[in-house]
Amino acid sequence: MTYIEAMEKLSNKTIDIAEVESIYSLWGESTEIQSSIAMNLSLRTSVYDRTQEKSETMLKLLEILANSAEMSVRWAVAKNPHTPLSALEKLSLDNVNLVRALVATNPNTPVSILKKMFNDEKIVRDGLSGNPSTPSKYLAILADDNDAMVRLRVVDNPSCTEAILKKCITDSAENVRLAAHSKLQRK
Repeated sequence: MTYIEAMEKLSNKTIDIAEVESIYSLWGESTEIQSSIAMNLSLRTSVYDRTQEKSETMLKLLEILANSAEMSVRWAVAKNPHTPLSALEKLSLDNVNLVRALVATNPNTPVSILKKMFNDEKIVRDGLSGNPSTPSKYLAILADDNDAMVRLRVVDNPSCTEAILKKCITDSAENVRLAAHSKLQRK
């Protein structure tokens, strides 16, 4: 199989996962191939039944790709709901804030990792504030964040409690107040 054939095959999200692994074994040193594999795995989990696509081969590839030098590969792995815990732990410490932010948004990132990201920069806190797995005690603290977008995402979070919403109806930002009021009315 040529490099071009491999790239064409990877653009097909229904390619057999064993063939994806085979392409990685042939061309895995290429960051372009790594990127295409990461995107292929991402498409499988966002378009299809997520549990149907999960396999030991996918988990192995995600674990390997978490070590890529290419940032776009790492962010695709960070957001994938099947990424193994060890890879999420590694990526939660990534030097690129976008990668850490995508780990923070991943609903399968365990609380043990999420709480370590709590004092990270704004883009990461924004990810935490929207993650339905973020515990309410952290959402309550993020509801006081100095960034209005973080506070707004807390209000929009499906795990946001009524107590947090009541607190947010007095927020300094009008959009946060209105969103909290609207969500309280729907409850």
